[in-house]
Amino acid sequence: MTVVRRHPLVAFFVLAYALSWCLVPFRTFLPPGPLIAALIVVAIAHGRAGLRELGSRMIGWRVGWIWWVAAVGLPLAVHALTVLLNGALGAPSPSFDQFSPWYAVIMVFALRLINPLDEALGEEPGWRAFAQPRLQTIRSPLLSTSILGILVAGWHLPLLLPSFHLEPIDLLTTVAVTFWYAWLFNHAGGSALITLVAHATEGSINTSELWPAATDLT
Repeated sequence: MTVVRRHPLVAFFVLAYALSWCLVPFRTFLPPGPLIAALIVVAIAHGRAGLRELGSRMIGWRVGWIWWVAAVGLPLAVHALTVLLNGALGAPSPSFDQFSPWYAVIMVFALRLINPLDEALGEEPGWRAFAQPRLQTIRSPLLSTSILGILVAGWHLPLLLPSFHLEPIDLLTTVAVTFWYAWLFNHAGGSALITLVAHATEGSINTSELWPAATDLT
């Protein structure tokens, strides 16, 4: 406990890695590692006041409307651009079965917001609500985000194993997305709720399933 109080940020990253990686030998990766690590470290190092601060960042909804539009609109725009680029490169017409019934995506989005076993809620309280503000206390936002991006990408490394099917290019995407979330977090007054919404929106549509035939061939 003394080590955690003296070095809460280091303790958080070590614990987040350990919790998420502990079942990798059994072909299981635990997405809520950062969430659990943040709760444990904050409770030990900062007590109830720290937990209240963490919670306030996770429910901070009073931000400018433009940031809500960005949180939802940009991930959807990226998905739309992916569809257009694939079509321009000769891909067949996409299948929209994942949108049937029409409210399926809304239900997936809502579930991702409240399911601690999902990447969105499992990660955002740790990376954004806890780690980013502390990294930025003595470092610039650019340097802090660079450090965080590398550590978040490193946290994903076990998913490169064949049993998880993550591709190396996905690690670069993770770093890029970390910069997007960090920018959104800082401009929305330190609200991790806004990045949770962005993260949940991004994962609510599985672009690879738009071309199931191509997925089966691979």
